[in-house]
Amino acid sequence: MTRTASGAAALPTLAALKASGRPIVMLTAYDYPSGRVAEEAGVDVVLVGDSAAMTVLGYDSTRAIAIDELLVLTRAVRRAVTRVPLVGDLPFGSYEHSDERAVATARRFVDDAGCDAVKLEGAGAMLSRVRAIVGAGIPVIGHVGLLPQSVLSPDGYRARGRDAEQALAIVTGAEELEAAGCAALVIEAVPAEIGALVTERVSIPVIGIGAGAATGGQVLVYHDLLGLGEGRVPRFVRRYAETRDVLVSAVRRWADDVRQGQFPSAEEGYGMPAEEMAEVRERLDEAV
Repeated sequence: MTRTASGAAALPTLAALKASGRPIVMLTAYDYPSGRVAEEAGVDVVLVGDSAAMTVLGYDSTRAIAIDELLVLTRAVRRAVTRVPLVGDLPFGSYEHSDERAVATARRFVDDAGCDAVKLEGAGAMLSRVRAIVGAGIPVIGHVGLLPQSVLSPDGYRARGRDAEQALAIVTGAEELEAAGCAALVIEAVPAEIGALVTERVSIPVIGIGAGAATGGQVLVYHDLLGLGEGRVPRFVRRYAETRDVLVSAVRRWADDVRQGQFPSAEEGYGMPAEEMAEVRERLDEAV
């Protein structure tokens, strides 16, 4: 970890990528296998997102996941990810109430789960939380635009910043988060013009998700990118595979083979010398 001239905790990898002009590639991961895939594929940073609530644990929203649940997943990803920064999402209800609570939660993600930074949502009252966590020496990634932890119903997952007042609030919040010491920002589900404007007006890396191509990088949810999820797909998602269909087909073919007596074959089992089996039968017969 390094510190900027303003004293804020920083993520050197992301700062270097921004300085080079190379777009930052961030991907979520939620367990050891997905962490391995992300790192082997060459992403720049891995986020253990609270989206795990829905993608992995089956909850209706990101608000439902508990700290301990997310920490279990984060530790698994940390065991897989050894070469790039790991960011932990602070779950809903774990940081909003006080600076002390925010720092304590952030420390758990760093000390107990091995994160290099934490992410939290919103500006406003959260600016004090950012300053406190950064003051404790932990890098923070801010999050503006659509804030999933604030969504109370499925129809709440809509783009933000499509009118002037909301757009100005997003831009102002981004600038305030930088001033509070954030090392980077995620901006979600906003018009491309607002994604570009925020990127232009702050000096820290800006990573977009549904925020246009002019941001300093992009993040997607692992399950969305690979077609593992069910239901509605956000318009900003490009699916690079339909993995769920492949998995369902594979399991269906295996089930069919089992039911038809075609699995396992002799080659898929273990044998033993005929004389050993003969002895087993003989001794069993003697015991009767």
